[in-house]
Amino acid sequence: MSGSGTGGVVGVDLGGTKAAVRVVGADGRSGDSVVRWESGASAGEDLALLVRAVERAGGGGGVRSVGVAVPATLDRSGVVVAWPGRPGWVGVDVLGALGAMFPGASVRHGDDGDLAALAEADAAGCGELLYVGVGTGVGGGIVSGGLPLNSGGSCEVGHVVVERGGGLCDCGRRGCVQAFASGPAILRGAVARGGRPGGLGDVRDGVARGERWAVEACEDAASALAALVIGVGELVRPELALIGGGVTTALPGLVPAVAERVAGLGRTGHPVPSVRPAVLGAESSLHGALVLARGGNRE
Repeated sequence: MSGSGTGGVVGVDLGGTKAAVRVVGADGRSGDSVVRWESGASAGEDLALLVRAVERAGGGGGVRSVGVAVPATLDRSGVVVAWPGRPGWVGVDVLGALGAMFPGASVRHGDDGDLAALAEADAAGCGELLYVGVGTGVGGGIVSGGLPLNSGGSCEVGHVVVERGGGLCDCGRRGCVQAFASGPAILRGAVARGGRPGGLGDVRDGVARGERWAVEACEDAASALAALVIGVGELVRPELALIGGGVTTALPGLVPAVAERVAGLGRTGHPVPSVRPAVLGAESSLHGALVLARGGNRE
């Protein structure tokens, strides 16, 4: 997997339950691979799966640059200091591990939410945008003037508190958006109301049948996301709020429900952002990682 000044680029999107890899060769041809992490697996086991994913995607040689989207908190040297979704990764040198897979290639990282926002803004042709990705957690980013707005860190939109004393978030606080709107949070909310969903598909079917446990769990998620959009809108005035991630794919009614709530929270002289589904779907962070690998904006 050696690097080359004229070689291809690789995008890697590390998630709480899976990793996605896309290799784009110098000739423009691309290959994709996805691996799912085993629950409770060590970072070493995860990395071994990632190596195989890279090989399947065609990253066996001639790679000049790698961009990696990371949901974890990294220090300046690229070492994981916190990742509630994969606690076994704490202490892992992510940049070093990726560098070992691609000797000679440059490896750059960015927050997955920031990179997703950058990719979505580029696809939408909008320089003032809020992106929210809803999956195992809730992340996202803000683009202002065509650049990520993060003051040298990441925009932790999923940890904006929307209800004091609300549900416990895995960050240790109560009432974060993530505690209401992430995939696991929606499932917990459904179970707390007497449902027995095996996954988000069951929640979607429950909503279609009008089951209270499903409808109310989704309403909680939509209300939390709407509060986030309104709060950000009062601070930085994005034109668009795009909501994506795997949960929005599984629950297609979620984004319209958020849009309806946001529209109802406008005030005279202060227009609210237009809420739409993200156009890149669950691959926005992966697209952003490729933007980074090609030399786009970093953090």
